[in-house]
Amino acid sequence: MNTRVRIGNGQGFWGDSIDAPLELLTRGPLDYLGLDYLAEVTLSIMMRQRLRDPHKGFAADFITLLRRALPVIVERGVKVVTNAGGLNPAGCRDEVLRVARQLGITGLRVGVVEGDDLLPHVDELLAAGCRLEHMETKRPLVNERAKVLSVNAYLGARPVAAALGEGAQIVLAGRITDTSLALGPLVHEFGWAEDAWDLLAAGTIAGHLIECGAQATGGNFTRWWEVPDLWDVGYPVLECAPDGTFVVTKHAGTGGLVSTSTVAEQLVYEMGDPRAYITPDCVADFSSVRLAADGENRVRVSGVRGGPKTEYYKVSASYRAGWKASGHLTVSGPRAVDKARLAAEIVWKRLARAGVRFPDEDRVTELLGTGACHPGLGDASTDPPEVVLHLAVRSEDRTAVTRFGYELAPLVTSGPPGVTGFAGGRPKAQEIVAYWPALVRKSLVDPHVRVTVESA
Repeated sequence: MNTRVRIGNGQGFWGDSIDAPLELLTRGPLDYLGLDYLAEVTLSIMMRQRLRDPHKGFAADFITLLRRALPVIVERGVKVVTNAGGLNPAGCRDEVLRVARQLGITGLRVGVVEGDDLLPHVDELLAAGCRLEHMETKRPLVNERAKVLSVNAYLGARPVAAALGEGAQIVLAGRITDTSLALGPLVHEFGWAEDAWDLLAAGTIAGHLIECGAQATGGNFTRWWEVPDLWDVGYPVLECAPDGTFVVTKHAGTGGLVSTSTVAEQLVYEMGDPRAYITPDCVADFSSVRLAADGENRVRVSGVRGGPKTEYYKVSASYRAGWKASGHLTVSGPRAVDKARLAAEIVWKRLARAGVRFPDEDRVTELLGTGACHPGLGDASTDPPEVVLHLAVRSEDRTAVTRFGYELAPLVTSGPPGVTGFAGGRPKAQEIVAYWPALVRKSLVDPHVRVTVESA
């Protein structure tokens, strides 16, 4: 058994730095490279893409990355664990193997974690009394059944560990928990038992601390002015021991900052109840965590406690929820605020004249540059040199949303003076694919793994 395992995370979301994973691979030692592409909104984006092309539905950036990084991954023996598979892990695997063939790489073992996709079984689940009710509104999914596009369970670390145990060098998953990208390798390397709650909680928190990439190493940090060379920020690396203790660090020579403060800020990110952070593998107690400086850009984490896992998986479903559109115009001074307010009034009144009305809860008017992000905080200028007018609408009626898009451009010549910034064209109606969180009993879900070898 290894006495230390190094795990880095090179992506905090789909759209993160395309160079960060390669920097992690080449600027210091690494055993595992985690790549977290999925947020709740990401699955909605992937579903829209798959509706247009059934071969899509995964993180295309991962394939772009592999064209540069796969030779390094193979040469250095680094294992990759990622949720880039999204809604189409098998399609993502096919693209990975195609890249390997193009690069002349043979013998690559790719594992695919399957079983999270519940859409083919949703009617069976509903008929069996599984309500899949919305976790906040308590509405049953059957109310939106005709609009449902995807239903995916958040799987845990065990299938990831199983894929690694079958020799996969790249593990592709769909909707697994973010923390599983680190916990899976630790379960595989250290052989942690399914009821080793403190160890599983430690691995869960380790994964949580690096899941957002550079957010643990100085990115998005409250005291941002203290972070050196943020342009060259090093993404986080874990140095993990079998006893559940670990160090959060980054490669030497990279920018950014790892301190108890940067790690603490990431610790409380999306935390919820600090004593009951629920995952498929355990329930972690964040209040037990101890952080201590362990040298320059090194923070040691210890003392983690955990408890038994629940009988449920969380479910991420998506459904059609109408249409939306938004647009921006720059309005220059003098009296930029008054001009922007008049411009917004013109848009809403012209729409009303055309018989198109949006309730207050379905329309947005914001003047960016006047304290719109944090109303009441800071000194908002009463007469800024310019403001950005942001208008947005949503409706079940696509025609009404499309009609809204016709009203912004005319402001350039039939509104107040100083309106500009319309080069992007008319706002277009976009379908809203909304998020539906629910729970499903684990006994109704079948996580499993397939490992494919590219030898051609």
